[in-house]
Amino acid sequence: MNTIKKQVTTDKQTTTEVPEKSFWSKVKNSTSSAGYEAIHNALILYYTARAKETPLWCKTVIVGALGYFISLIDAIPDLTPILGYTDDISVMIAAVAALATHITPEIRDKAKEKADKLFKK
Repeated sequence: MNTIKKQVTTDKQTTTEVPEKSFWSKVKNSTSSAGYEAIHNALILYYTARAKETPLWCKTVIVGALGYFISLIDAIPDLTPILGYTDDISVMIAAVAALATHITPEIRDKAKEKADKLFKK
């Protein structure tokens, strides 16, 4: 299974992972409830994590943000009407802002294209 990885060094090298299957499942199942902005930002982070030139510290930030998006444990539960995804969107927007210099125009275009396809734009 492909994964987005963040490596943490301890006595032995261990890996914390955000499984792609969980990511894509969350994206597909939450398009209507999360909205375009949430999905678009999640895709920007996803494609940035997959880029070979993205530094490890950026991938660490991305794993945290996408992990929060995928997680069932939220500050504001995703099932809460109107406010459900506001915390997820805030976390992803903060991550995108922090990584802005590492997000290429190609990544932004690819994320927009995929989001448009998911939302049938």
